[in-house]
Amino acid sequence: MRNEELGDLEVWIDQDLCTGDGICAQYAPEVFELDIDGLAYVKSADDELLQDKGATTPVPLQLLTEVVDSAQECPGDCIHVRRAADKVEVYGPDAD
Repeated sequence: MRNEELGDLEVWIDQDLCTGDGICAQYAPEVFELDIDGLAYVKSADDELLQDKGATTPVPLQLLTEVVDSAQECPGDCIHVRRAADKVEVYGPDAD
């Protein structure tokens, strides 16, 4: 699937499944961060940690590869990347 076909994407992390490995923060530190509780969270565009359950953040186009790699390499299968328009998961454990 080409990036143009996806439209705007957003990402969220299911902390209930997060193993705290930090792979996501290594791949895309602009988008993911480990908090003091040892779990990963997404960050807003202005670098604020979003700790609400199910919080989403837009995926910057220039970081799409890193975010997708994070979702694919995550040992907890807890990173979900979906189209913002219709909430259909395109990368992650629930993607077709």
